[in-house]
Amino acid sequence: MFISNPDPYNCPAYRIGPFRTDDVSRNHAFPESDEATVYFNERFGKGTWQYTYNGREAIKLALESYKLQKDDLVTILTTSQNFYISSCVTEQIETYCRWNREILPETKIIFVNHEFGYPYPEMEKLMQTGLPIIEDCCTTFFSQDANAKIGHYGDFSLYSFPKFFPLQIGGLLVYNTQKPIDKSALIDVQQNSYIQNALSYYLKGSTDLLERRKRNYNYALSLFSKLGFSNRFETDANIVPSVLLLKNNGVVTDLNALKNFLYAHGIQNSVFYGEDAFFIPCHQNLEMQDIQYFLFCVEKFLQSQTQPL
Repeated sequence: MFISNPDPYNCPAYRIGPFRTDDVSRNHAFPESDEATVYFNERFGKGTWQYTYNGREAIKLALESYKLQKDDLVTILTTSQNFYISSCVTEQIETYCRWNREILPETKIIFVNHEFGYPYPEMEKLMQTGLPIIEDCCTTFFSQDANAKIGHYGDFSLYSFPKFFPLQIGGLLVYNTQKPIDKSALIDVQQNSYIQNALSYYLKGSTDLLERRKRNYNYALSLFSKLGFSNRFETDANIVPSVLLLKNNGVVTDLNALKNFLYAHGIQNSVFYGEDAFFIPCHQNLEMQDIQYFLFCVEKFLQSQTQPL
């Protein structure tokens, strides 16, 4: 059975990313390995990438290379073109200049957010503008478009490892340009080694990782579809979603209340603000019983819409 309204001190901790408490000791014990270096050299090219402390630092290093002025404008485009955009992105841009959501004559840079693992659909069209492009691939590590060019369209592409691997830190900055940049990062030698050794281990198991993510995604979608929810984005063989993003279809009358209820039951989640949609974890380190627990909690909340808990 599952417990509703658990003692706060005995609440589970389901995160959007796959990191779990026991990964602290597991990641600490990994031997030194250069397999991650080999992987990224093959994927992006030798000398074209570097580790960063997180995705935010990768954004910072990319933006710094353009010597932006306060009146300059960075235009943010997203896969959904919903107004929702993470403050992790906007706060970094605001450090240097202004931002908006529509390409204007004043636009200096296009910042493309491939949302939730779903590539922005018109990258070739953006290339025709001649404007510099930064690709935010933080939630799109494994996904690709039909041209297999995600991460290679822009001057820079950015990645966040904890979205897909059970790491506590780690980002990647890829530079597809000869533009001089400040390659200094906040990570020290030990943190760099932590990222390198853990990634080397997890990338070796990427086939199993992807199979488990796909299995969990399909299973979760089948369960939640029975409650009236549906996929927000269409998926295909090239897409590896970072979360289960569901269209609410009016099932939940107060999505913010659902958000708080799920957090109280140990489930990290959020409303997809600006739309009738929300998202919950859906990664490789979930068991089917964990997904059943998510469903149990949502069903309990739905009962509260018609009768008090």
